[in-house]
Amino acid sequence: MQSLPVPCPAYLIPDASGTGAFHHAYRQAMADGAVFVAVESDGPRWTVKADTLTAGSGHFVDDTVNDAIRAAITCLVHHREVGADAYTGPIYFMMHSVSSEERARELAAALHAALHGDLEPLNRAVPPTS
Repeated sequence: MQSLPVPCPAYLIPDASGTGAFHHAYRQAMADGAVFVAVESDGPRWTVKADTLTAGSGHFVDDTVNDAIRAAITCLVHHREVGADAYTGPIYFMMHSVSSEERARELAAALHAALHGDLEPLNRAVPPTS
């Protein structure tokens, strides 16, 4: 498994569903020194997970990006697109109860780009509210 490109197309986001798949994907991201991102099937719903610890101490996400990610996830919770138990960072991010694999992959790819400083995909996936 290669490190994900930045920006990462949604179809390349790993599916960490199933026995051992999450741990394999997480260990691979850690070995590559890359931001971890994946989707997991949770019955009929999907979960998005991301973690910056795997990228090592040289990876930095500034406050502006963290604030934008937090606002996007809060918006998704408010619109009941993800569960209220979402983790909004600043290191670990998780969104439960996403309605489809396609939407989970879109959100994961947008989150991955944001964690690399590119907020454009996140703004497309979750338009900022005024």
